Amino acid sequence: MTDQELRARAHNLDATLRVGKRGPEMVLEELNDQLADRNLVKVRFLRAARAKTDVETLAAEMAPEVSADVVETRGNTAVFHR
Repeated sequence: MTDQELRARAHNLDATLRVGKRGPEMVLEELNDQLADRNLVKVRFLRAARAKTDVETLAAEMAPEVSADVVETRGNTAVFHR
């Protein structure tokens, strides 16, 4: 599937994970489980998580930890694909 097709599929998805002040490390296991169940997951980064860096950086750091690719970041959300 191309990135454009993945972005189109992700458009109607709701964010099923939220990264808060405890950081992305706290949701990596859940993200891994969700990617195993469905290969496209949208994650929302709350203000507390974004205080030190931006969404693109946070998503790029999380992706290799769960063997996934970042399809898109937009605003406060990122879409991961495996």
